[in-house]
Order: sequence, then C-alpha cells, then structure tokens
Amino acid sequence: MRAAWALIGLCTVVALWEPGNTQANDQPNIILIMADDLGWSDLGCYGGEIGTPHLDRLAQAGVRFTQFYNNAVCGPTRASLLTGLWCQQLGHRGEYWNDPIDLNRCVLISEVLRRAGYRTMMVGKWQRRRLAVELGFDRFFGPMCQAKISYFDEVQHNPWYLDRKRIKLPEDFYLTRELNRYAVEFVQEALELGKPFFLYVAHIAPHWPLHAPPEDYLPLESRYLAGWTQLRQARHQRQIRLGLVDPAWGVAPWPDSVPPWSKAPYPHWQARRMAVYAAQVQWIDRGVGELVRVLREHGALENTVIIFLSDNGPAPDGGIGPTKSGFGFGPGRDNASWRLDGVAIHPGSGPDNMPGGPETFAAYGLGWATLSSTPWRSTKLSGYEGGIRTPLIVHWPQGISKPGSITHQVGHVVDLMPTLLELAGASYPKQLGSRRPLPLVGQSLLRAILHPETNEPRELFWSVPWHDAVRIGPWKAVRRKRSPRWELYDLRTDPTERHDLSQKHPQVLTRLVQRWNQWHQQVQAHSQAERQAAGR
Repeated sequence: MRAAWALIGLCTVVALWEPGNTQANDQPNIILIMADDLGWSDLGCYGGEIGTPHLDRLAQAGVRFTQFYNNAVCGPTRASLLTGLWCQQLGHRGEYWNDPIDLNRCVLISEVLRRAGYRTMMVGKWQRRRLAVELGFDRFFGPMCQAKISYFDEVQHNPWYLDRKRIKLPEDFYLTRELNRYAVEFVQEALELGKPFFLYVAHIAPHWPLHAPPEDYLPLESRYLAGWTQLRQARHQRQIRLGLVDPAWGVAPWPDSVPPWSKAPYPHWQARRMAVYAAQVQWIDRGVGELVRVLREHGALENTVIIFLSDNGPAPDGGIGPTKSGFGFGPGRDNASWRLDGVAIHPGSGPDNMPGGPETFAAYGLGWATLSSTPWRSTKLSGYEGGIRTPLIVHWPQGISKPGSITHQVGHVVDLMPTLLELAGASYPKQLGSRRPLPLVGQSLLRAILHPETNEPRELFWSVPWHDAVRIGPWKAVRRKRSPRWELYDLRTDPTERHDLSQKHPQVLTRLVQRWNQWHQQVQAHSQAERQAAGR
C-alpha cells in the first residue's frame, strides 16, 4: 500500500512539469552549487578521504552522476551553465577562462527563472564586466573575480559587491565563510517572501591560492603524510565499493613527472599543501550544511532541488618540488603588493614558504591533482576525462524516489538550463527584448534524476585549452590542439583512457572526427556572425 501511494505521489509531482505551468506552489526551490577546480574523487561520496559529511548525506538521499561533463576551464563552463549553449557560441574559444559571454544571442538562466516567478540570487565568482543584478539576479554578493585571488584580503582589480554597491570586506574576512553566510541570508530572505527561489552559489574554493585558517588544516597534515601513491589506491578501492567504477577499468597511469611518494621532495611540505586544499573543500561542505539546516527549519527542504558540481578538473599548478615564482601574472607582479592593505604577496612555495597564510600564493601541484582525478586521466584544461568529468549530486526529497542511486546517464553542463526550466515549468524565450537567443543545445536530465537507470546515448563536443574532443555514445576521440593525430577510446571498457583504438577502428574514428568538424564549423559560424552583427 505504501508503494502504491508513493507511486501516486510521484506521478502527481511529474504532472506538474507540463510546459507553461508556472504556479508558484508547484515550483521547487533550486540551489545550484559549483566548486572551482574540485576533482572528481575529492568528496567522500566519490571516494575521497576529505571530510564532506553534508555533501555525502545529500548523495545518500539523492542521485549521483558518474558521467557528467564540464568545459575543462572556469569561464567557459560558467558560460554554458548560465545559458545552456556551447561556450564557443558565446564568444569563448574554450581556451581563455575570462573571455566575455556574448549576450546578443543568449539569455541567462536567472533571467528565464525570474520571468517564471522565481526570486533569483547569486553569491560568488562572477567573471563579467556587467553586474549580476543587471542580468536577471535580484540579489548578488561576490567579487568581480580575476586571477589575483586572496581568501583573506581584498586585492586590486577584484572589487566586491553587494547587489549594485561596492563594499568593504570585514576585518575577520575569510572568503568561503563569507559566501556561505550570504547564501544563507539570501535563502532566509527568500523563504520569508514565500516565493520559489533560485540560488546560484559559485564558490572560488578550492581554486588556488592555498589559503585556510591554521585550525582547519593543521589537524589534516598527518593524514596526507601517507602520500599521493597510497591515498590514490585507497580512493580507488572506495570508489569500487561505492559502485562508482568497475575494477576492470584500472586507474590511469601516473604522469611521468610525478615521482612515487617515497621519492617526493620534502614530504611535510607536500602534506601541508594537500591539507590546506582539503580544508578549503571542507569550508564548502560547511556551507552546504548551513543551507540544509535553514531549509529544514523552515520546512522547505522537501521541495528544494540542490545540485552540486565542479567547473573543471583539479588544477595541476604549483610544481612537484619547491618553486619561487607565481602563476604567470607578468613581469613585476609575482612579488607585487596587490593586496589593498599594501602587504606583499610571496608566491611560490617550499619548506621555507609553507602555504596556508594570507601572504602566500601557492597551489598543490600535479601529484595531488592526479590524486583528485582518481581514477581518470589528466587534470584541468585537458580533454581527457580527468579534465572534463565532474561529480554531480542532485538532492530532492519530494521528487527522488530512489535515494542513494547512482546514474550512468551521460550529461553536460549545457543540460542544466533545460533541466532547471523543466523543474520550474518555465519556457525558453524565442526573444527577450532585442535579443533572439539561439536554441538550447542541452537536454533535460530530469528523467535520469527520477529514473537513474536511464542511459540514453549523447553527442558531446569540446574545444578546451589543451585538446579537442568528441563523444558519441560510448566512443570518444581526443587530440592535442593543432595535432593531426586523433586518439580513440571505448569508454564502456576503458574510461581511464589507457588503450588507444584509433588503428583498430579507423571507421569509427573517421565518423567521430567528421562530426567534430561539423560541430566546430557550426559554433564558429555562430560566434563570427554574432561578432559581425555587433560591429566587432
């Protein structure tokens, strides 16, 4: 009898998503949380040893995706997330993280949901010249973020805004804590108004620099003295036990430049790097816990959809051994006093310049980034799976009938716009003012969320900083930029991309390359036509 009533309830919920149905009482709240440079295996629910209890509980009561993709780098992923379009259609070439979004042929998810009756809010990383409140968001808190980042201080050319007003940061400022605080404040405000809401939390963590309070990272150092070799094996074993990966796939080989842990220089410094990174991830998790607490207190958790993902794979920056330079900000900038309080930044890292504090500017390096990518190949900027796969958790007590499920449905960040529109009962506009948006290229993932056994084939394409790639069904072709040679992998049996089948299946490779060429010509034509129309 209970099963029958549950089925009737689910059918009632599904019936509410007919196009054009925008009655506020039927619309779920939506919280979309994105980490920055988080690896596929960092969360506990994806095999990691980092303490993420709140996200793990969302996964246990929700759905985890194993084959969800991004655009391998910050700005292009955000462009696709906000618009439901290939980033190349919007002026991005996929190579530069801070290229602008071309607004003439797109609309943002915030604009569409606000038209559907939602209160729209955002906290975090905003990489545009126009303010978020000018593009469909009712509330905004965060920086107009560029490459010079501090978790403890305001820096030049990174102004912080609350809605339309530039603000001064508090003396006890810690970046992720402040984003968490405003996210909770915005949700409380929306709940008091009684409207459905959309909150987009664009975290900067765990993007470098490695900054965290000492009380958060010092207790973690001993854990990471075990080293990346042992910890990668342990993560892989947990992934097998969780049912995320098949043991027959194995693990991608270590990069040639990464030594085994027994030969890694300065193990205590190496452990500190990963400990600070883990502390940054834990701050994200705390914010998730605060949001869940507020929703539960207001009786709103049941009909709130919480989605969590990362914008790309883990960043390999920082070197294997000690370094003295920063990250290529240009002559004279490495040691410049670009904190607004005038205190100099000391980039690089090593045993005599341990990361964590506000005067440091360091990253955790390729060894730990390879751990974060377990079991996939490569890292951020890459077209291999370690660069473009992201964890994706969807939590929705009122809608999900199989809590704790894992779905192998292939998806991409372009799918988030159509998914959220279907959840909200909102329609995609053919025209908004003078703008005529291009048709959405993604497809809704709601069926996979409600029915995790869904496994529909997809065509996906990439042009990212290091590679071009295409996936059609289980087949994937990838090549290094401007190289004539494509590699071919069967992701059914080899998702860790260890066995190139280009010589064995040349006809399959030819078909994939032809489709990539067609796609590339189409998206380039959109971009060029729009620039010409805008007089550029």
